[in-house]
Amino acid sequence: MTIWNANLYDQKHDFVSKFGGSLVDLLAPKKNERILDVGCGTGDLAYEIAALGANVQGIDASHDMIIAAQQKYPDITFHTMDATLLDLTPQFDAVFSNAALHWMKQPDEVIQNIYNALKQGGRFVAEMGGHSNIASIVWALQKSMEELKLSYIEDYFPWYFPTLEEYQAKLEGAGFTVEIIKLYERPTPLQGEDGLRNWLMMFSNKLLQHLSEIEKEQIYKKCEELLKPEFYQNHQWVVDYCRLRFVAIKK
Repeated sequence: MTIWNANLYDQKHDFVSKFGGSLVDLLAPKKNERILDVGCGTGDLAYEIAALGANVQGIDASHDMIIAAQQKYPDITFHTMDATLLDLTPQFDAVFSNAALHWMKQPDEVIQNIYNALKQGGRFVAEMGGHSNIASIVWALQKSMEELKLSYIEDYFPWYFPTLEEYQAKLEGAGFTVEIIKLYERPTPLQGEDGLRNWLMMFSNKLLQHLSEIEKEQIYKKCEELLKPEFYQNHQWVVDYCRLRFVAIKK
């Protein structure tokens, strides 16, 4: 289970929501549509969708994220819920998800549950980390652990970064018709000189869960050393994000 710091997420990682903005345009929510936001985080995009007149519900597996979302946006319904356990009747006009599906390592269950929650003709509009996403960070984490003689535990790897073909096949296997799907590079700037360190503190928690705080600090430092020559330019860290974006319809 990944432990999320909702405060750090809002302060240092608001780029996640900002980059999700154009995904809301792709969703094109209509007035009174029922929309489910899967992996809603602290609720910023759910709020944007609701502001366009849709009736939004947000779910996230992190209770801390949901508490923060509910405090920020008391007029929206949020629930702590794991998408792999989602069991809803067909009631939504659309399911939306930004930067969340790559944290769900049982994609077949998640896709099927989303399909089941959609009305006939409903759309699944999402963006997630795709093949080669953060490849440099994954390499640096593995290399750091190797150099520091710390054990790398494959089962603790928290992400699922599929190829376009793999994910399209999963969507179609569940019954979706894929209207749009693309995998694209999206270099992503992080905030400040501590940008990479903050990113690692936020997102590599599960991978490093067996290590002491001192060992984690050593890894953050080693990752900075390894990545600085290529990924720190003009006083800013820029990470090699690759995103998979799609629109799929329940026919």
